[in-house]
Amino acid sequence: MEKRDFHKLTDQELIVEKKKMEKSKLFSAIAIGFLAGILLFGLVAWILSPKKRFGFLIPMSIPVIFIYRMLKAPNQNKELEEVLKERKLN
Repeated sequence: MEKRDFHKLTDQELIVEKKKMEKSKLFSAIAIGFLAGILLFGLVAWILSPKKRFGFLIPMSIPVIFIYRMLKAPNQNKELEEVLKERKLN
């Protein structure tokens, strides 16, 4: 995401940025849920399998890595949220 100065934007431009931010948050929530479902399904399949091969758990680390990155990413929209609060556009 490019660094923008939200203080220089008009109210209409801020509303457009707010809609983009909401879509981004929704996509992140859906992606995390999808990856958590894949992880849960894989772990249950591994637990219920008669032969417990630990090599199967290596690909299950991929959803964990993606979920971790999505949750630990710095809040890129923090400045936008502050400007929206200042201008009372929530």
